[in-house]
Amino acid sequence: MDSKIRSLLKELTLEEKVSLCSGYDFWHTKEIKRLNIPSVMVSDGPSGLRKQDYEAGEKSVNTSIKAVCFPTGVSLAASFDVETVKNVGEAIADECQAENVAAILGPGNNIKRSPLCGRNFEYYSEDPLLSGKIAAAFIQGVQSKGVGTSLKHFCANNQEYRRNSYDSRIDERTLREIYLRSFEIAVKDSKPWTVMCAYNMVNGVQMSENKHILTDILRNEWGFDGLVVSDWGAVRDRVKGIAAGLDLEMPYSYAAYDKLVIDAVKNGELAESDLDACVERVLEFVYKAIKNHKDDVKWDKDEHHLLARNIAGECIVLLKNDNKALPVKSDEYALFVGGFAKKPRFQGGGSSHINCSSIDSILMAVQWNSKVTYEEGFSASDDSYDEAKFNRAVSAAKDADKVVVFAGLPDLYECEGYDREHLDLPKVQNDIIDAIAAVNPHVIVVLENGSPITMPWLSKVEAVLETYLCGEGVGVATADVLYGKNNPSGRLPETFPMRLEDNPSYIDFSGDVTEIDYREGIFTGYRYYTKKKMPVLFPFGYGLSYSSFTYGMMGVDTEEMKDDETLEVTVDVINESSVPGKEVVQLYVEPDIPNTKVRRAVRELKAFTKVFLDAGEKKTVRFILDKSAFAYYDTSISDWYVEPGDYRIEICRNAEDVISYKTVKVIPKKAKKPVYTENSVYKDIMENHSAAKIAAPYFDKYLFKDPDSQSTDEVATEAFGSDPDIFLRDTTLRNVVNMSFGKVTYEDMRELLEKLNK
Repeated sequence: MDSKIRSLLKELTLEEKVSLCSGYDFWHTKEIKRLNIPSVMVSDGPSGLRKQDYEAGEKSVNTSIKAVCFPTGVSLAASFDVETVKNVGEAIADECQAENVAAILGPGNNIKRSPLCGRNFEYYSEDPLLSGKIAAAFIQGVQSKGVGTSLKHFCANNQEYRRNSYDSRIDERTLREIYLRSFEIAVKDSKPWTVMCAYNMVNGVQMSENKHILTDILRNEWGFDGLVVSDWGAVRDRVKGIAAGLDLEMPYSYAAYDKLVIDAVKNGELAESDLDACVERVLEFVYKAIKNHKDDVKWDKDEHHLLARNIAGECIVLLKNDNKALPVKSDEYALFVGGFAKKPRFQGGGSSHINCSSIDSILMAVQWNSKVTYEEGFSASDDSYDEAKFNRAVSAAKDADKVVVFAGLPDLYECEGYDREHLDLPKVQNDIIDAIAAVNPHVIVVLENGSPITMPWLSKVEAVLETYLCGEGVGVATADVLYGKNNPSGRLPETFPMRLEDNPSYIDFSGDVTEIDYREGIFTGYRYYTKKKMPVLFPFGYGLSYSSFTYGMMGVDTEEMKDDETLEVTVDVINESSVPGKEVVQLYVEPDIPNTKVRRAVRELKAFTKVFLDAGEKKTVRFILDKSAFAYYDTSISDWYVEPGDYRIEICRNAEDVISYKTVKVIPKKAKKPVYTENSVYKDIMENHSAAKIAAPYFDKYLFKDPDSQSTDEVATEAFGSDPDIFLRDTTLRNVVNMSFGKVTYEDMRELLEKLNK
């Protein structure tokens, strides 16, 4: 503890300590003038700076200053590029420094359990590795400039419906491997200044009171030493929250809980040492912000707008390009259709909504090209039909060389505070794409949406571009891809299912219930679809390019490794086209263990990188894998464990397309010693050589085997069939006692268990 903070703790009264554990207003921490403890400001993010505009009035918390809107979380994840994401963080940090904001409230790092979650545009991925690495990059970028971040919403906050009260019911392995894992990676890789607890409960405990997760796991296991802040209004029982390690309640609740905390300390219900720990972390955050603030930082809106354009160009995903429909040639007569062409949808709604100073539309971006004409066709704001506009667009399409339809989800379709009800575009958009495709075979669809949609017209169009919600520079960024000035290099950070019902969480997502069962377990997203061999619209990691990439020699530096060692994987990537471009190299690990004791995914993403290759260029990509690439969370030992056996190291184009692989045998340095109980079964015991030798007499006794008799096998066969092992396979030790008619006793079983577990 800093000596200054230690000194302050001694001087603070109990009432002052308690007061510091909640905000001064909506955005500021409290000051203590008597001791010269300053107040600092936090502000919404993470797509840009959403700082309250106080000139609009003290109570106008939703009116923010002009700022730059960068691509949303899902778009940044689609870049598969940590350096790109760091650049966004650095730019936002400059804006925060200039506006005297101590920390930006982001990034959003929750797993996309269902494509219906209304806030999915703000989150990164269905995969915890991608999500964790992208979050870490954003945090590193922001904090490199002396501004804090708030990693949110911790944890298992995967829907908006009843978000303040629902209970996420998750088994420990799933929680660790999927929903905590993305946060664990971000915390360990980037050390965020703060972590924001979520609104919901996890396994019956409010997150703002969840000591197991906030302290035992976050602090004691992962080593987090920063501030835990509540989501705005997430506190239920402040006394329990302080005991659990929730340091700062936001926003100010007008001292609603202060007296309860003071009384709890005085009557011994709450240890003052727990309160002191929270106060210490609040003060550390405040003084870290003061120390790192720079008065001379300036930023240029135009410069950041250009950066937002360039970043958007890294995030756009080319989903289809039949007949090389893209890029469009500058001398081709192109008809642009759709309200989004004039008024793009480039960001989500709610606390991340940025008050932009400049917005690029696609029509503005192509003013240089006299070959482009425009028909609105449909509104970007709703599902209404204007028959005249609809018909004009279809009629104009007949004479165009190519038709580009700008489709997407209106603002009201996905937003913080509520979930989507389906995966469909507005009906008018699907209808107009069908109608135009019927009169012109050269249709390109550009999508502006924050989460997956269905595409009933996919087979009727030549090309599809997924821009997601790509920030205020989306218009120029899209034009650059359409006309070949930029080669698309984004990849899908989530699976696009054929239909909503295919999603693994479909039955247990949302609904009018307060307990949400995560019955799909670890099989979220592509883990489910690959396990089921279920066709999807587009798989996780999918994306095309104007370049043609091939892969050459793949190598591993050893074919056998211990789990405390590392594995180096190399692969050659070649651009065999005349077009410079970027390729996302994806490495997955697939367990190849026939007798695995646990359910495992077919393959899991374990490393990725984006590499630029000039025309005809070849580069060698290197990855280093450690124990985490092979481990699963074993609840029997409450730790990560590597099962001994063979693993396929796979270089893939996406989660379903394996290019090449090498098999590596992984050996745990220390084999896990099985723990046997009365419910242990014959098969598991006899597969362990040492355990089998100890247990054989126990089972022989059950099978009426007498080592001194020559007829014991005949007796066993007559009693249990031709193969007693098949009969016994699933028999537990207690079954033996219960069904042996007194030949095997509970004392026998207890003696056996003592020997087995010795």
